[in-house]
Amino acid sequence: MRTAFLLGALALGLSSCTISVRSNLGLVGSESNLIADLRPDRGQGATYYVGEPVRFRLTTRTAGYVTLVALQSNGYASTLVRNAYVPAGTTVFPRPQDGVTYNVAAPTGLQRVRAIFTRVRPATDLVLSGTYDNGRWNTVTTTYIEPYPVADRDVQETYLYIR
Repeated sequence: MRTAFLLGALALGLSSCTISVRSNLGLVGSESNLIADLRPDRGQGATYYVGEPVRFRLTTRTAGYVTLVALQSNGYASTLVRNAYVPAGTTVFPRPQDGVTYNVAAPTGLQRVRAIFTRVRPATDLVLSGTYDNGRWNTVTTTYIEPYPVADRDVQETYLYIR
């Protein structure tokens, strides 16, 4: 009886555990599954301190072109990489040929990084200027990839915290 009670309590306790999976926020263009993974070098949701270097690991299922954009906690958006060719497999940004490092800078808080992938080289550059709320940032990136067939584009996002 006592064992049954303990097993029942254990089962009840474990059933209350929840596994949370962060969705891709309903990003337009994310249906084609061309990007297998995007994450900071310490993992999605990791904490970085101002001044520390950060790298982004991007894994694609096919060769193509990627643009990486970042949205800071204050709404300021910037382009980290523009129309860079990547082979199928894993690419770490910044790449040695980029000749740069990404060092975390203020403001502190949540920083989102979005990878926009197309199988063909985009005919235009994504230009970001000023500050963006979530809706405006989504609109800009969606408008950028709309000319490409759904099967030839993908958008994925990751995030990190700056302290």
